[in-house]
Amino acid sequence: MTANDKPSSTPSADRPGRLFVVAGPSGVGKGTLIRRLIGRWPFYLSVSATTRPPRPGEIHGRDYIFLADDEFDRWLAEDRFLEWNQHFDHRYGTPRQAVEDQITAGRDVVLEIEVEGAGQVRRNDPDAIFIFIEPPSLETLERRLSARGDTSDVAARLARARRELALAPDYDHRIVNDVLEDAAARLLSVFADPEGSQHDHPAD
Repeated sequence: MTANDKPSSTPSADRPGRLFVVAGPSGVGKGTLIRRLIGRWPFYLSVSATTRPPRPGEIHGRDYIFLADDEFDRWLAEDRFLEWNQHFDHRYGTPRQAVEDQITAGRDVVLEIEVEGAGQVRRNDPDAIFIFIEPPSLETLERRLSARGDTSDVAARLARARRELALAPDYDHRIVNDVLEDAAARLLSVFADPEGSQHDHPAD
């Protein structure tokens, strides 16, 4: 089952869908955490568009919508993105129509996006629920980035992460991705009860 399969149940049939924005530095494990909740909470996972080439095993329309640069430009001109950003050598964007359709239908939507894109969503939709995923430390983040094997600009990504981590206090929720299952449980609690989890934050 994928996040975009029809769920066997819904959290509530009498409320509109909610928009959850999950952001954080590159390599922090946003996607891993979200995939951990597939089948444990019914949500629509927005599929981002990107100009970067597919990585081995990635499928167009499932992992990303892969666009050529001129196609991305056309989508921008047609206002088809809820948010978009330039991330190092490539552009990424969230297709607007699918998100709006799912929320209108009463289904929760999860965006897994970069911190810059989350700022755009906040300006357009301040009622969305914003969740910041943090690494246990910059040293841990560096190890994770180095271990990915497809990232040569680790130093640049760490420099960007330092700037992004300074924005964490602006988010509704902050989750440290140290022990994967613990972090996934905290993310699930936010999906289930955003107000009840309002004071979640890393320990000082």
